Amino acid sequence: MLDYYGPMSRPNRLITLALVAACACGCAFSASPAVESPERSSLNSELFYQLLVSEMSAQSGDHGSAYALMLNAARKANSSILYERAVEIALRARSGEAALDAAQSWARAFPSSVAANRFQLQILLGLNKVAETQEPIKRQLAGLAPAERAAAISLLPRYFSRTTDKKLAASAVEKALASELPNRVTGPSAWATIGALRLQAEDADGALDAAQRGAALDPISEEPVLLATALMGPKSPAAEAMVRKYLAGKPTTEVRMAYARSLINAQRYAEAYAQTQTLTAERPDFPDAWLMRGSLELQDANLAMAESSLKTYIALSPPPDEGGAGSAMGRGLVQAYLLLAQVAEQGQRLDDAKAYLQKIDSPTDALRVQRRYAAILARQGKIDEARRVIRAVPELHGTDALDKVNAEVQLLRDSRQYAAAYQLLQDAAVRYPDDIELVYDQAMIAEKLGKLAEMEHLLRKVMQAKPEYHHAYNALGYSLADRNIRLTEARELINKALASAPNDPFIIDSLAWVEFRSGNSAEALRLLTGAYQARPDAEIAAHLGEVLWATGQRDKAGTVWQEGLRLNPNNETLQETVRRLRAIQ
Repeated sequence: MLDYYGPMSRPNRLITLALVAACACGCAFSASPAVESPERSSLNSELFYQLLVSEMSAQSGDHGSAYALMLNAARKANSSILYERAVEIALRARSGEAALDAAQSWARAFPSSVAANRFQLQILLGLNKVAETQEPIKRQLAGLAPAERAAAISLLPRYFSRTTDKKLAASAVEKALASELPNRVTGPSAWATIGALRLQAEDADGALDAAQRGAALDPISEEPVLLATALMGPKSPAAEAMVRKYLAGKPTTEVRMAYARSLINAQRYAEAYAQTQTLTAERPDFPDAWLMRGSLELQDANLAMAESSLKTYIALSPPPDEGGAGSAMGRGLVQAYLLLAQVAEQGQRLDDAKAYLQKIDSPTDALRVQRRYAAILARQGKIDEARRVIRAVPELHGTDALDKVNAEVQLLRDSRQYAAAYQLLQDAAVRYPDDIELVYDQAMIAEKLGKLAEMEHLLRKVMQAKPEYHHAYNALGYSLADRNIRLTEARELINKALASAPNDPFIIDSLAWVEFRSGNSAEALRLLTGAYQARPDAEIAAHLGEVLWATGQRDKAGTVWQEGLRLNPNNETLQETVRRLRAIQ
């Protein structure tokens, strides 16, 4: 701001600062030269000198003196702006306690000041004085109308997101909002806020209780129901029951979208798709529903429908020059064009896929875009050019170098150049020794190369380093089952993976394969049928078809394999299964 006045010597700059501060004391000079004296003001020569010395001290690095003089001046002049300047000086000096003292003095002098109260609350949280935040919260809400108060209450979880003692935060906010809890207008927001803080404190039962209390105050309020969507899961059926009850009425678009997202997170894709169909019927002008619908249709290989939905999203979206911050194109448009490129690629329309990719203008997404472009080049047999495309992507962020390695590995894997992929992963492991994903990928490539002992060694290394990484348990369990060895151990490994991801169709597929190898064809068929319905995939189709074949249902097996080949004609497991079984027909 000071540079606005143009180049100045240091004394002149300091005098300007002092004058700006002095005007905060109520000094108002007449614009007319005929007026002989300024209007009455609390500014006098002593106060002006105090402000000048304070600013000089701040400029020279003596923040302690600068702060003391400015705070004293603020109290003498009773100036809100000088209080704020004192807070600013203390914060720049990294003196949290001094900043808090100034903010508290400011709030006492100006009880209705929103800025003073906000500073006090933020500084208290920065100092981790969570228990002392109750009064600032109450003051922040006191002067607001009920609707505005409800909106302000809903923002509170953001303030407390970085506090270390989450339980204390939930308790402090609940006490601060005690008077709001029975209020039909503000109560639902208050209970939803308390529930969100309980959820941050890993108190899911308490969060659900808060959501139910909020909904009881006002059944049509969306805040408690949005909290319930975040609580959905196998261990909390009551949360989903609460959401479904709300959806049976006249739900808002936001709640239905949140429910659909929760269903996707739970891998309940068919139900999520049904919600997007309802959304696009109820609100055909709502873009985000079309984007979600298109992505689900692509996942189910409904290419024509996916393309139509995604193009509808683009038509309804703001043009690129009104897109997301920091890029020439918004996040949704980037995603839509990437998905359209995938639709075209799966439909063997490679030129259309390239054209969609070329429409994307977003430096932050350069790697994602070039990764798809490189994949198309690889399909055309230009693998070396594809690798050069990935390596040429600028590295804008700290993780970009590793992301480029992963992209190149995927390219080589898809091109079945396993030896080159394995070597690249070995080299990367030296550069990134603590990256578990690299070790896991190396294990998967080792299996492709027939290095089964090496694969098991690497997967057990992953399990030891990151016991919650369920993919490693599933991969080893499936590998054992596929080789028809150590089936008891295979079942234990897969069940451990399933405990972490109970609805994952690929882990259910692995368990079914153990059952089949163990002679339990009926159970294998049941599991595979459910997995394939939840996630139509070429790998699952290969196994389902083989079990159908083994149980004498060969026509059904052929139908499933044909569907799988349409989903992914290059899937190695499916190709090998069809070739092997039809050879012995």
